[in-house]
Amino acid sequence: MTYLWVALGGALGSVARYACTGAALRWLGAGFPYGTLFVNVSGSFAIGMLAALVASDGRPLLSPDARAFVLVGVLGGFTTFSSFSLETLNLVRSGALGAASANVALSVVLCLCGAWLGFAAAGLLNR
Repeated sequence: MTYLWVALGGALGSVARYACTGAALRWLGAGFPYGTLFVNVSGSFAIGMLAALVASDGRPLLSPDARAFVLVGVLGGFTTFSSFSLETLNLVRSGALGAASANVALSVVLCLCGAWLGFAAAGLLNR
């Protein structure tokens, strides 16, 4: 049954990712992968916060199936590291080395910050 929950969550996360990246493309243009950056940062924040909230030393807000649905399914389908890799490679191949470097640096730093902030926010809620 857990596999079914993960699959359903993955479908929902993938649809949400598609919607977010499409919106960013319409609003900000195709010169930089803003949608993927947004999805990775917000997904990192969410996974950090939720992982801390449902950790064994925190408040167990989710059952194991619900945890798999959200953390593995929804957020696994939502975050887009494979898309990030392909978009960065395409920037390199097109000669946009500065944009490729910025995408790597921003993605790594902001996603780590997002995960840390989510974990810290959950720590405040766990008090």
